[in-house]
Amino acid sequence: MRPLDLTELLAIGDLEAHFGALLARLYPICRSITGDGVRETLAILQESIPLEVHEVPSGTPVLDWVVPKEWNIRDAYVKNSRGERVIDFKKSNLHVVGYSVAVSRRMSLAELKPKLHSLPNQPKWIPFRSSFYRDDWGFCLEHERLEALVDDEYEVVIDSTLSDGSLSYGELLVPGATDEEVLLSAHVCHPSLCNDNLTGISVGALFARYLLARARAGHPARYSYRFLFAPVTIGAITWLARNEHQVARIKHGLVLTLLGDSGMTHYKRSRRGNAAIDRAAQHVLEHSGAPFKVDDFLPYGYDERQFCSPGFDMPVGCLMRTPFQQFPEYHTSGDNLDFVRPDKLVDSLTKCLSIFDVLEHDVRYLNLNPKAEPQLGRRGIYRALADRKAGEESSELSMLWVLNQSDGHHSLLDIAERSKLKFESIRKAAALLEECGLIRRLS
Repeated sequence: MRPLDLTELLAIGDLEAHFGALLARLYPICRSITGDGVRETLAILQESIPLEVHEVPSGTPVLDWVVPKEWNIRDAYVKNSRGERVIDFKKSNLHVVGYSVAVSRRMSLAELKPKLHSLPNQPKWIPFRSSFYRDDWGFCLEHERLEALVDDEYEVVIDSTLSDGSLSYGELLVPGATDEEVLLSAHVCHPSLCNDNLTGISVGALFARYLLARARAGHPARYSYRFLFAPVTIGAITWLARNEHQVARIKHGLVLTLLGDSGMTHYKRSRRGNAAIDRAAQHVLEHSGAPFKVDDFLPYGYDERQFCSPGFDMPVGCLMRTPFQQFPEYHTSGDNLDFVRPDKLVDSLTKCLSIFDVLEHDVRYLNLNPKAEPQLGRRGIYRALADRKAGEESSELSMLWVLNQSDGHHSLLDIAERSKLKFESIRKAAALLEECGLIRRLS
């Protein structure tokens, strides 16, 4: 089984440029939990990966929920008495509260103000607000713009529809050597929020593209990888309702989000807390040479809380950089193309790849010569102390750890954790020992 290799991924091209171009195309689209914006986003992803788009009709029961009506918007604005658009959806789709019902009326400033949302502490940014699952409407604007509004009669228009339609989500299964699956999920429902939405989408899409290229070259992964691009909460719940029969196949999973800011990497554990994905993520981050933080599970956040609900209890964690609500730009117009750094996206993708490389190679071995240490020197894999070069001690120590722990019960990740050596060193030592006939792979 070949390791997942970043050099192969780099062969796709300039990753930073790829991320930048994809984000630039996706950023202007007005997305919500349903509607044409989601479909447009999925269609762009279909240009590079064979994504299957599912349409689930409004009114469909999904566990304790019901698929909502579909929302679409064509235009929205607030005009003053001179006919000037003082709030204009065409300049930023964040100006309209998501899922706002249609409105066409004239109002005084006093009547209008309760429907206006701003951020007094961030006066230059537009907040993101939504009114899912309730009939309401509103506008969002910069606080300094709100403060500048004068007493006047305003024309208020929201040209939207909320009617029977469907919920859209995209899904791709990349077959591996086994039917056991890895689930990678990203939400596709936020309008013009770059870090919170588009970075998870772009990392997931490029990872899928890479696995497809490997499979076409005759080097499929050990696991089958299922990629899910769905609206947050209701999308994951809909997928779970329709796929409950195959959830048991999923052995590892990650929710991908907030992967492009300049903060350090955070990993949020699954509900289980000690699942293989939790341990692999911790190990990779500990050996990454960069600051990181691992957080315990919390039933709040993104779709990991749906996958980790007690009735499913799936081994799904969440990979991100700065967590939600912990950076000022979160859910504001400050989360734009300038806020996201393509080099950080590459770093996040690399760590994601490294986590699954550990899981791909986390197998158990049996020592075929378990009574005392075998003589490694005559097999050409152990040098005399005087002949060792810098760094070789750790390689030989890795071999000794593998030999000692390969009793059929301990996996390579177990050995890496106990030895505090890098998984890659343990994996290479095991490969060499297997080649020399000293250990045998069990699973």
